[in-house]
Amino acid sequence: MQLAATQAAVLETASATDPKSVVALADELGEKPESVAGAAFDLEAQGLLTIEERTTEHVELTDEGERYIDEGLPEVRLYEAAVEVGATDEPVSMGQVIGASGLGDLVDIALANYARKGYGEIDSGELSANADADPADDEEARALSALQAGESVTDSGVLDQLERRGLVERVEQTDRLITLTEAGVTAMMEGVEVAESVGQLTPELLTSGEWQDVEFAEYNVEADAETLYGGKKHILRQTADRVKDVLVGMGFQEMEGPHADAEFWINDCLFMPQDHPARTHWDQFALDVPPMQDLPEDLVDRVEDAHKNGVGEDGDGYHSPWTEDVARGVDLRGHTTSLSMRYLSGEAVGDLEPPQRYFSVEKVYRNDTLDATHLLEFFQIEGWVMAEDLSVRDLMGTFTEFYEQFGITDLQFKPHYNPYTEPSFELFGEHPRTGELVEIGNSGIFREEVLRPLGVECDVMAWGLALERLLMLTHGFEDIRDVHGTLCDLDFLRNAEVIR
Repeated sequence: MQLAATQAAVLETASATDPKSVVALADELGEKPESVAGAAFDLEAQGLLTIEERTTEHVELTDEGERYIDEGLPEVRLYEAAVEVGATDEPVSMGQVIGASGLGDLVDIALANYARKGYGEIDSGELSANADADPADDEEARALSALQAGESVTDSGVLDQLERRGLVERVEQTDRLITLTEAGVTAMMEGVEVAESVGQLTPELLTSGEWQDVEFAEYNVEADAETLYGGKKHILRQTADRVKDVLVGMGFQEMEGPHADAEFWINDCLFMPQDHPARTHWDQFALDVPPMQDLPEDLVDRVEDAHKNGVGEDGDGYHSPWTEDVARGVDLRGHTTSLSMRYLSGEAVGDLEPPQRYFSVEKVYRNDTLDATHLLEFFQIEGWVMAEDLSVRDLMGTFTEFYEQFGITDLQFKPHYNPYTEPSFELFGEHPRTGELVEIGNSGIFREEVLRPLGVECDVMAWGLALERLLMLTHGFEDIRDVHGTLCDLDFLRNAEVIR
């Protein structure tokens, strides 16, 4: 019997009584596993051996898991820092504890797991530590150490949590076990000759003409191949691009502007009183930088007057303190409405004449408590329309047309209060899996106290929609951290698609 060289080597090395894996045979022969697997499939087709597939699962540490073994879990480090600064006696400023912990880029992870494990509570920017907590008994830390030592972890709940955090990977391994058949034994006894065969057509074979005299090995389409995950655009960015396409198709133009801006543009132009609770450090990220000097003085004067005295003959301001020093302070924007103020005032692109439609899909930053629907930074879909005689019905119709492009037709609207719009309402959509109503945005018609100082003399309807929550409704996941941050679901990100 004549066989290709690799087939003959596999047949000679295989056993009729002791099944050997493809990997073991490859090591023994000094061949690539895929070459051995291809030869084995050919021999199986000839009835000379059998191939049995056996799948096993093992757990491997990721790079992040290895890092936490060396440095300690972020939540444990946060707890140790909290104990050090006295948070077991009374709540301490979260900033003080974070500073003492030295966590750097791991702060979000530590905060997300701190209360879950009972290390303490986080409330209104303050952090407390549970004196009875025992970091040495942390099940996840012990499991990581056991895996590093080559030991098995039997608690599936702990393994599931470590996998969700991206600290371990469950790896399925399929071994192919090869055993000689009676026909294979007979062939070996009768003798096997090695046939000259070529696995690849080369330029040398073509130019020499030898290709006419050699035997080519068959190409095995069933041979194992390594799974490769190429780079791709994140599904949030894909969705943002889809949103932009839809809005441009509806006649909107895109706005651009700074992520760090003066409180004047972020809040004051929106008729948000300077003593409003949402303007404290509990909700905003104030930056320790010099105040912004480049503000239009005449607009500053008009906004200040609106805050103090209102607008029009029957106007009434807030009768609360207003200072230019506060207005010039620099924060990370908590909403992209700061861009709307820059555009409507003419500061960004000059004076605008109605009708106008503008939008942005950009990041915003808020000092929120991390949970399934809130992060410290997220994407906001900002938009506004400037025209004569706008009504709530125009606004609702715009939302209906926009969300229909994403297959969402069950919008619900709820009256709401905003300092800068009247009337105002929130938008809700039904979650495709849980059936719960999910808040997806806020909207309204800008008040005169906002528009008059900006020099706008017609109606403006505006909104801020959550990009991540739109994604929740279109793809059905329940936790925003599945797609955003270090706890994201990699399989989902690799395979999910946005219909364009």
